[in-house]
Amino acid sequence: MSDATPGTIYLKDYSQPDYLIDTVDLHFELQPENTLVRSTLSFYRNPASSTENAPLQLMGEALTLESIKLDGVTIAEADYLADESSLVIHTVPERFTLEIITHINPKANTALEGLYLSNGLFCTQCEAEGFRKITYFLDRPDVMARYTTTIVADKTAYPVLLSNGNRIDSGEQEEGRHWVKWEDPHPKP
Repeated sequence: MSDATPGTIYLKDYSQPDYLIDTVDLHFELQPENTLVRSTLSFYRNPASSTENAPLQLMGEALTLESIKLDGVTIAEADYLADESSLVIHTVPERFTLEIITHINPKANTALEGLYLSNGLFCTQCEAEGFRKITYFLDRPDVMARYTTTIVADKTAYPVLLSNGNRIDSGEQEEGRHWVKWEDPHPKP
């Protein structure tokens, strides 16, 4: 019988990242089989990186990519490469904002990493490398950022919408949906 336990991940196994992230703004439109995730990421070139003109390499698993915008402009498909485990954008400036829209299926996520359903509740498990199952990201323990998260869901099915940090806003939407915005001021991987 084989052991399905994943191997240990050590910080010493990582090389210096070429880019770092200041802030992460996440927007979730929760649906059990087709959750839309819009991530807006503020990147800057890592001054400690020795690689000039490095492409931006993000990790991603079980994601359906809808769109990518760099500083508000849609990126042409010829300017990036997306496959089953990564997203590579060939040319980026020193500082930039990247907006990525993906779709995920929490109901089908039986790995219990990323966003998944458990007994009818949406749950997340992002450590050590589960965030890449939510959106394309520099999913590594040495890249720290501050997060804001907006969660939108059906008010009857999901009356409580929780995330890390402080609740800073909330409201109602059409069709019986509601939303809550959270801000976590403490940098996290």
